[in-house]
Amino acid sequence: MKFKDYKIAPEIKERLEALGWNRPTDIQFKAIKPILDGEDVLAIAQTGTGKTASFVIPTLELILQNKQSKYAKKTVHTLVMVPTRELAKQIEEVYKDVARHIKVKVAAIYGGVEQDQQIAQLNNGVDVVISTPGRMFDLIAQKHLDISGLKVLVLDEADHMLDLGFIKDIKDVMRHIPKKRQTLFFSATINKKIKELAYDLVRNAIRIQISPKNPVAKNIEHSVAFVEMDDKRFFLENLIKENEEQKLIVFVRTKVRAERVKKAMERVAIEAETIHGDVEQKDRFSILSKFKSGECKVLITTDVAARGIDIPGVGYVVNYDLPEEPENYVHRVGRTGRGKEKGWAIAFCSPQEKEYLEAIEEYTGNEIEVYEISKMEYKSIIDDSDDGSDDWQSLLNKANEEFGTKDKW
Repeated sequence: MKFKDYKIAPEIKERLEALGWNRPTDIQFKAIKPILDGEDVLAIAQTGTGKTASFVIPTLELILQNKQSKYAKKTVHTLVMVPTRELAKQIEEVYKDVARHIKVKVAAIYGGVEQDQQIAQLNNGVDVVISTPGRMFDLIAQKHLDISGLKVLVLDEADHMLDLGFIKDIKDVMRHIPKKRQTLFFSATINKKIKELAYDLVRNAIRIQISPKNPVAKNIEHSVAFVEMDDKRFFLENLIKENEEQKLIVFVRTKVRAERVKKAMERVAIEAETIHGDVEQKDRFSILSKFKSGECKVLITTDVAARGIDIPGVGYVVNYDLPEEPENYVHRVGRTGRGKEKGWAIAFCSPQEKEYLEAIEEYTGNEIEVYEISKMEYKSIIDDSDDGSDDWQSLLNKANEEFGTKDKW
Protein backbone atom coordinates (compact mmCIF):
# COMPACT_ATOMS: atom_id res chain seq x y z
CA MET A 1 0.00 0.00 0.00
CA LYS A 2 1.18 3.52 -0.83
CA PHE A 3 0.36 6.83 0.84
CA LYS A 4 -1.60 7.83 -2.27
CA ASP A 5 -4.05 5.00 -1.49
CA TYR A 6 -5.04 6.42 1.93
CA LYS A 7 -8.21 8.47 2.39
CA ILE A 8 -6.37 11.67 3.25
CA ALA A 9 -6.44 15.16 1.78
CA PRO A 10 -4.77 15.61 -1.64
CA GLU A 11 -2.60 18.39 -0.17
CA ILE A 12 -1.16 15.96 2.39
CA LYS A 13 -0.58 13.30 -0.28
CA GLU A 14 1.21 15.79 -2.51
CA ARG A 15 3.40 16.92 0.36
CA LEU A 16 4.31 13.34 1.32
CA GLU A 17 5.28 12.68 -2.30
CA ALA A 18 7.43 15.83 -2.34
CA LEU A 19 9.15 14.60 0.82
CA GLY A 20 9.87 11.28 -0.90
CA TRP A 21 7.56 9.35 1.42
CA ASN A 22 5.92 6.88 -0.95
CA ARG A 23 5.25 3.82 1.16
CA PRO A 24 4.50 3.68 4.89
CA THR A 25 6.88 1.96 7.30
CA ASP A 26 5.56 -0.95 9.37
CA ILE A 27 4.42 1.23 12.26
CA GLN A 28 2.81 3.73 9.86
CA PHE A 29 1.01 0.98 7.96
CA LYS A 30 -0.38 -0.51 11.16
CA ALA A 31 -1.25 2.77 12.94
CA ILE A 32 -2.53 5.27 10.38
CA LYS A 33 -5.79 3.57 9.39
CA PRO A 34 -6.95 2.81 12.99
CA ILE A 35 -6.18 6.42 13.95
CA LEU A 36 -8.15 7.71 10.95
CA ASP A 37 -11.00 5.43 12.07
CA GLY A 38 -11.01 7.10 15.50
CA GLU A 39 -9.56 4.12 17.40
CA ASP A 40 -7.34 4.39 20.46
CA VAL A 41 -3.88 3.01 19.71
CA LEU A 42 -1.24 1.48 21.98
CA ALA A 43 1.98 1.19 19.97
CA ILE A 44 5.29 -0.29 21.03
CA ALA A 45 7.87 0.60 18.41
CA GLN A 46 11.63 0.95 18.55
CA THR A 47 13.20 4.24 17.67
CA GLY A 48 13.89 5.01 14.02
CA THR A 49 10.79 3.22 12.70
CA GLY A 50 8.92 6.32 11.50
CA LYS A 51 6.78 6.53 14.61
CA THR A 52 6.31 10.32 14.55
CA ALA A 53 4.78 10.35 11.07
CA SER A 54 2.44 7.53 12.09
CA PHE A 55 0.50 9.98 14.24
CA VAL A 56 1.32 13.26 12.45
CA ILE A 57 -0.26 12.23 9.15
CA PRO A 58 -3.61 10.95 10.48
CA THR A 59 -4.05 13.67 13.12
CA LEU A 60 -3.58 16.33 10.43
CA GLU A 61 -6.29 14.64 8.37
CA LEU A 62 -8.60 14.48 11.39
CA ILE A 63 -8.03 18.21 12.01
CA LEU A 64 -8.99 19.01 8.41
CA GLN A 65 -12.15 16.93 8.77
CA ASN A 66 -12.97 18.66 12.05
CA LYS A 67 -12.47 22.11 10.48
CA GLN A 68 -15.34 21.38 8.12
CA SER A 69 -17.67 21.62 11.10
CA LYS A 70 -18.01 24.69 13.33
CA TYR A 71 -15.87 24.70 16.46
CA ALA A 72 -14.27 27.29 18.69
CA LYS A 73 -11.39 29.16 17.05
CA LYS A 74 -9.02 28.65 19.96
CA THR A 75 -9.85 25.00 20.57
CA VAL A 76 -6.78 22.75 20.59
CA HIS A 77 -7.58 19.64 18.54
CA THR A 78 -4.46 17.55 19.22
CA LEU A 79 -2.12 17.61 22.22
CA VAL A 80 1.17 15.74 21.97
CA MET A 81 2.88 15.25 25.34
CA VAL A 82 6.62 14.57 25.20
CA PRO A 83 9.41 14.18 27.78
CA THR A 84 11.99 16.61 26.37
CA ARG A 85 12.20 20.04 24.78
CA GLU A 86 14.30 18.75 21.89
CA LEU A 87 11.67 16.16 21.03
CA ALA A 88 8.90 18.81 21.20
CA LYS A 89 10.82 20.99 18.74
CA GLN A 90 11.48 18.07 16.43
CA ILE A 91 7.84 16.92 16.31
CA GLU A 92 6.76 20.51 15.65
CA GLU A 93 9.06 20.56 12.62
CA VAL A 94 7.56 17.31 11.28
CA TYR A 95 4.01 18.64 11.69
CA LYS A 96 4.87 21.89 9.93
CA ASP A 97 6.72 20.06 7.17
CA VAL A 98 3.81 17.74 6.38
CA ALA A 99 1.21 20.52 6.84
CA ARG A 100 3.00 23.03 4.59
CA HIS A 101 0.09 23.31 2.14
CA ILE A 102 -2.83 23.13 4.56
CA LYS A 103 -4.20 25.64 7.06
CA VAL A 104 -3.22 23.98 10.33
CA LYS A 105 -1.55 25.89 13.14
CA VAL A 106 1.11 24.08 15.18
CA ALA A 107 2.96 25.22 18.30
CA ALA A 108 5.61 23.62 20.48
CA ILE A 109 5.64 24.87 24.07
CA TYR A 110 8.41 24.02 26.51
CA GLY A 111 10.48 25.50 29.30
CA GLY A 112 13.97 26.92 29.19
CA VAL A 113 12.87 29.86 27.00
CA GLU A 114 10.67 32.92 27.50
CA GLN A 115 6.98 32.11 27.33
CA ASP A 116 5.71 35.36 25.72
CA GLN A 117 6.06 34.12 22.15
CA GLN A 118 4.38 30.83 23.05
CA ILE A 119 1.49 32.70 24.68
CA ALA A 120 1.09 34.86 21.56
CA GLN A 121 0.83 31.73 19.42
CA LEU A 122 -1.82 30.21 21.68
CA ASN A 123 -3.83 33.44 21.73
CA ASN A 124 -3.97 33.38 17.93
CA GLY A 125 -5.47 29.89 17.96
CA VAL A 126 -3.59 26.62 17.59
CA ASP A 127 -4.75 23.25 16.26
CA VAL A 128 -1.80 21.14 17.47
CA VAL A 129 0.18 21.69 20.67
CA ILE A 130 3.35 19.70 21.34
CA SER A 131 4.45 20.19 24.92
CA THR A 132 6.55 19.11 27.84
CA PRO A 133 4.50 18.79 31.06
CA GLY A 134 6.01 21.66 33.06
CA ARG A 135 5.38 24.52 30.65
CA MET A 136 2.02 23.06 29.64
CA PHE A 137 0.67 23.16 33.20
CA ASP A 138 2.11 26.67 33.69
CA LEU A 139 0.15 27.94 30.70
CA ILE A 140 -3.01 26.08 31.70
CA ALA A 141 -2.81 27.65 35.18
CA GLN A 142 -2.35 31.08 33.58
CA LYS A 143 -5.40 30.38 31.38
CA HIS A 144 -3.42 30.79 28.17
CA LEU A 145 -3.92 27.15 27.18
CA ASP A 146 -7.36 25.54 27.07
CA ILE A 147 -7.49 21.82 26.29
CA SER A 148 -11.04 21.27 27.55
CA GLY A 149 -12.23 20.61 24.00
CA LEU A 150 -9.36 18.29 23.04
CA LYS A 151 -10.12 15.64 20.44
CA VAL A 152 -6.85 13.67 20.36
CA LEU A 153 -4.24 13.08 23.08
CA VAL A 154 -0.86 11.69 22.00
CA LEU A 155 1.72 10.45 24.50
CA ASP A 156 5.06 10.00 22.78
CA GLU A 157 8.10 8.31 24.38
CA ALA A 158 5.84 7.30 27.27
CA ASP A 159 8.48 5.06 28.82
CA HIS A 160 10.94 7.95 29.00
CA MET A 161 8.26 10.16 30.55
CA LEU A 162 7.90 7.58 33.32
CA ASP A 163 11.69 7.42 33.74
CA LEU A 164 11.72 11.19 34.27
CA GLY A 165 8.97 11.00 36.89
CA PHE A 166 6.16 12.47 34.79
CA ILE A 167 3.53 9.87 35.72
CA LYS A 168 1.67 12.31 38.00
CA ASP A 169 1.70 14.96 35.26
CA ILE A 170 0.29 12.48 32.76
CA LYS A 171 -2.53 11.57 35.14
CA ASP A 172 -3.14 15.23 36.06
CA VAL A 173 -3.72 16.20 32.43
CA MET A 174 -6.74 13.91 32.42
CA ARG A 175 -8.53 16.43 34.66
CA HIS A 176 -8.30 19.05 31.91
CA ILE A 177 -9.43 17.05 28.88
CA PRO A 178 -12.72 15.38 27.86
CA LYS A 179 -13.33 11.76 28.80
CA LYS A 180 -14.59 11.22 25.30
CA ARG A 181 -11.41 11.58 23.28
CA GLN A 182 -9.01 9.57 21.15
CA THR A 183 -5.77 8.52 22.87
CA LEU A 184 -2.61 7.46 21.06
CA PHE A 185 0.05 5.94 23.29
CA PHE A 186 3.56 5.39 21.91
CA SER A 187 6.47 3.78 23.74
CA ALA A 188 9.79 2.29 22.67
CA THR A 189 9.72 -0.31 25.46
CA ILE A 190 7.07 -2.15 27.43
CA ASN A 191 7.02 -3.23 31.08
CA LYS A 192 4.50 -3.55 33.91
CA LYS A 193 4.41 0.19 34.70
CA ILE A 194 3.97 1.12 31.05
CA LYS A 195 1.11 -1.36 30.69
CA GLU A 196 -0.62 -0.06 33.81
CA LEU A 197 -0.38 3.54 32.62
CA ALA A 198 -1.44 2.69 29.09
CA TYR A 199 -4.56 0.81 30.12
CA ASP A 200 -5.52 3.67 32.43
CA LEU A 201 -5.56 5.98 29.42
CA VAL A 202 -6.66 4.01 26.37
CA ARG A 203 -10.03 2.34 25.80
CA ASN A 204 -10.32 -0.85 23.72
CA ALA A 205 -7.11 0.15 22.01
CA ILE A 206 -5.64 -1.33 18.87
CA ARG A 207 -2.35 -2.80 20.06
CA ILE A 208 0.64 -2.57 17.74
CA GLN A 209 4.07 -3.99 18.46
CA ILE A 210 6.97 -3.71 16.02
CA SER A 211 10.00 -6.02 16.31
CA PRO A 212 9.07 -7.21 19.80
CA LYS A 213 11.88 -9.77 20.02
CA ASN A 214 14.68 -7.40 19.12
CA PRO A 215 14.46 -3.80 20.33
CA VAL A 216 17.39 -2.71 18.16
CA ALA A 217 16.97 -1.85 14.47
CA LYS A 218 18.31 -4.54 12.13
CA ASN A 219 20.24 -2.13 9.89
CA ILE A 220 22.70 -1.17 12.65
CA GLU A 221 26.02 -3.01 12.91
CA HIS A 222 27.23 -3.31 16.50
CA SER A 223 30.75 -3.80 17.81
CA VAL A 224 32.57 -3.40 21.09
CA ALA A 225 36.24 -2.65 21.65
CA PHE A 226 37.85 -3.40 25.00
CA VAL A 227 39.76 -0.25 25.90
CA GLU A 228 41.21 1.08 29.14
CA MET A 229 39.20 4.00 30.54
CA ASP A 230 42.09 6.47 30.18
CA ASP A 231 42.79 5.38 26.60
CA LYS A 232 39.29 5.93 25.21
CA ARG A 233 40.10 9.41 23.88
CA PHE A 234 42.83 8.01 21.62
CA PHE A 235 40.44 5.49 20.09
CA LEU A 236 37.75 8.15 19.61
CA GLU A 237 40.31 10.37 17.86
CA ASN A 238 41.30 7.47 15.63
CA LEU A 239 37.67 6.66 14.74
CA ILE A 240 36.80 10.28 13.92
CA LYS A 241 39.88 10.84 11.78
CA GLU A 242 39.24 7.63 9.84
CA ASN A 243 35.65 8.75 9.17
CA GLU A 244 36.03 12.49 8.65
CA GLU A 245 32.96 12.82 6.41
CA GLN A 246 30.64 11.00 8.82
CA LYS A 247 28.46 12.49 11.54
CA LEU A 248 29.15 10.93 14.94
CA ILE A 249 27.20 11.11 18.19
CA VAL A 250 29.35 10.29 21.21
CA PHE A 251 27.53 9.32 24.40
CA VAL A 252 29.13 9.85 27.79
CA ARG A 253 27.86 9.28 31.32
CA THR A 254 28.01 12.80 32.79
CA LYS A 255 28.13 16.44 31.73
CA VAL A 256 31.63 16.74 33.25
CA ARG A 257 32.78 13.86 31.07
CA ALA A 258 31.21 15.52 28.03
CA GLU A 259 33.28 18.67 28.49
CA ARG A 260 36.45 16.69 29.20
CA VAL A 261 36.06 14.63 26.02
CA LYS A 262 35.39 17.80 24.02
CA LYS A 263 38.62 19.34 25.32
CA ALA A 264 40.51 16.13 24.53
CA MET A 265 39.25 16.32 20.95
CA GLU A 266 40.15 20.01 20.69
CA ARG A 267 43.74 19.11 21.63
CA VAL A 268 43.94 16.94 18.53
CA ALA A 269 42.30 19.54 16.25
CA ILE A 270 38.87 17.89 16.17
CA GLU A 271 35.93 20.27 16.45
CA ALA A 272 33.05 19.01 18.56
CA GLU A 273 29.97 20.35 20.31
CA THR A 274 28.44 19.23 23.60
CA ILE A 275 24.85 18.92 24.78
CA HIS A 276 23.99 18.27 28.42
CA GLY A 277 21.94 19.65 31.29
CA ASP A 278 24.12 22.75 31.76
CA VAL A 279 23.78 23.89 28.14
CA GLU A 280 21.15 26.63 27.69
CA GLN A 281 18.07 25.60 25.71
CA LYS A 282 18.63 28.12 22.89
CA ASP A 283 22.21 26.85 22.58
CA ARG A 284 21.02 23.25 22.42
CA PHE A 285 18.76 24.05 19.48
CA SER A 286 21.56 25.94 17.76
CA ILE A 287 23.99 23.03 18.25
CA LEU A 288 21.47 20.47 16.97
CA SER A 289 20.84 22.67 13.93
CA LYS A 290 24.59 22.84 13.20
CA PHE A 291 24.88 19.08 13.61
CA LYS A 292 21.86 18.46 11.40
CA SER A 293 23.26 20.65 8.62
CA GLY A 294 26.69 19.00 8.84
CA GLU A 295 28.44 22.19 9.94
CA CYS A 296 29.38 20.23 13.07
CA LYS A 297 30.15 16.54 12.60
CA VAL A 298 30.89 15.43 16.18
CA LEU A 299 28.29 15.76 18.92
CA ILE A 300 29.27 14.74 22.45
CA THR A 301 26.28 14.32 24.72
CA THR A 302 24.77 12.76 27.79
CA ASP A 303 21.55 10.76 27.50
CA VAL A 304 19.63 14.02 27.08
CA ALA A 305 19.95 13.44 23.31
CA ALA A 306 19.35 9.69 23.40
CA ARG A 307 15.60 9.77 22.94
CA GLY A 308 13.55 10.80 19.96
CA ILE A 309 16.05 13.10 18.28
CA ASP A 310 15.94 12.46 14.54
CA ILE A 311 19.09 13.70 12.82
CA PRO A 312 19.49 12.34 9.27
CA GLY A 313 22.75 10.81 8.16
CA VAL A 314 24.30 9.92 11.52
CA GLY A 315 26.88 7.34 10.50
CA TYR A 316 28.18 6.34 13.93
CA VAL A 317 26.96 6.23 17.49
CA VAL A 318 29.84 5.83 19.92
CA ASN A 319 29.15 4.60 23.43
CA TYR A 320 32.24 6.25 24.89
CA ASP A 321 30.84 5.28 28.29
CA LEU A 322 28.52 2.29 28.44
CA PRO A 323 25.14 3.16 29.97
CA GLU A 324 24.27 1.80 33.39
CA GLU A 325 20.72 1.04 32.22
CA PRO A 326 20.64 -1.37 29.24
CA GLU A 327 17.49 0.28 27.83
CA ASN A 328 19.54 3.43 27.24
CA TYR A 329 21.84 1.53 24.91
CA VAL A 330 18.86 0.87 22.65
CA HIS A 331 17.82 4.52 22.66
CA ARG A 332 21.38 5.73 22.07
CA VAL A 333 22.12 3.50 19.10
CA GLY A 334 18.72 4.37 17.65
CA ARG A 335 20.18 7.74 16.61
CA THR A 336 21.84 5.95 13.68
CA GLY A 337 20.44 3.52 11.13
CA ARG A 338 17.15 5.41 11.01
CA GLY A 339 14.55 4.44 8.42
CA LYS A 340 16.39 2.58 5.66
CA GLU A 341 19.82 4.09 6.42
CA LYS A 342 22.75 1.92 7.44
CA GLY A 343 24.31 2.69 10.81
CA TRP A 344 27.21 1.65 13.01
CA ALA A 345 27.23 1.48 16.80
CA ILE A 346 30.62 1.20 18.49
CA ALA A 347 31.12 0.78 22.22
CA PHE A 348 34.32 1.36 24.18
CA CYS A 349 34.24 -1.01 27.13
CA SER A 350 36.72 -0.64 29.99
CA PRO A 351 37.32 -3.53 32.42
CA GLN A 352 35.08 -1.89 35.03
CA GLU A 353 32.20 -1.64 32.53
CA LYS A 354 31.95 -5.32 31.58
CA GLU A 355 28.89 -5.86 33.77
CA TYR A 356 27.10 -3.11 31.82
CA LEU A 357 27.99 -4.88 28.56
CA GLU A 358 26.61 -8.16 29.85
CA ALA A 359 23.37 -6.45 30.89
CA ILE A 360 23.02 -4.88 27.42
CA GLU A 361 23.53 -8.22 25.69
CA GLU A 362 20.98 -9.87 27.96
CA TYR A 363 18.45 -7.08 27.35
CA THR A 364 18.81 -7.06 23.55
CA GLY A 365 19.14 -10.82 23.28
CA ASN A 366 22.21 -10.44 21.09
CA GLU A 367 25.91 -10.81 21.72
CA ILE A 368 27.78 -7.74 20.48
CA GLU A 369 30.63 -8.56 18.13
CA VAL A 370 34.04 -7.87 19.65
CA TYR A 371 36.44 -5.77 17.61
CA GLU A 372 39.71 -7.54 18.26
CA ILE A 373 42.67 -5.19 18.83
CA SER A 374 46.16 -6.62 18.89
CA LYS A 375 48.71 -5.23 21.35
CA MET A 376 50.63 -3.75 18.44
CA GLU A 377 47.51 -2.04 17.00
CA TYR A 378 46.50 -0.79 20.44
CA LYS A 379 49.94 0.76 20.99
CA SER A 380 49.97 2.21 17.47
CA ILE A 381 46.63 4.01 17.98
CA ILE A 382 47.97 5.68 21.13
CA ASP A 383 51.39 6.48 19.61
CA ASP A 384 49.80 7.95 16.46
CA SER A 385 47.66 10.37 18.46
CA ASP A 386 48.25 14.09 18.05
CA ASP A 387 47.57 14.49 21.77
CA GLY A 388 50.85 15.36 23.46
CA SER A 389 49.33 15.91 26.89
CA ASP A 390 50.84 12.71 28.28
CA ASP A 391 54.26 13.14 26.65
CA TRP A 392 55.91 14.94 29.57
CA GLN A 393 59.42 14.76 28.11
CA SER A 394 58.31 16.56 24.93
CA LEU A 395 56.51 19.20 26.95
CA LEU A 396 59.59 19.75 29.14
CA ASN A 397 61.86 19.93 26.10
CA LYS A 398 59.55 22.53 24.55
CA ALA A 399 59.57 24.56 27.78
CA ASN A 400 63.36 24.30 27.99
CA GLU A 401 63.67 25.59 24.44
CA GLU A 402 61.40 28.54 25.23
CA PHE A 403 63.40 29.46 28.38
CA GLY A 404 66.80 28.67 26.91
CA THR A 405 67.62 25.83 29.32
CA LYS A 406 68.73 22.27 28.67
CA ASP A 407 67.64 20.63 31.88
CA LYS A 408 65.73 17.37 31.51
CA TRP A 409 63.87 15.20 34.00
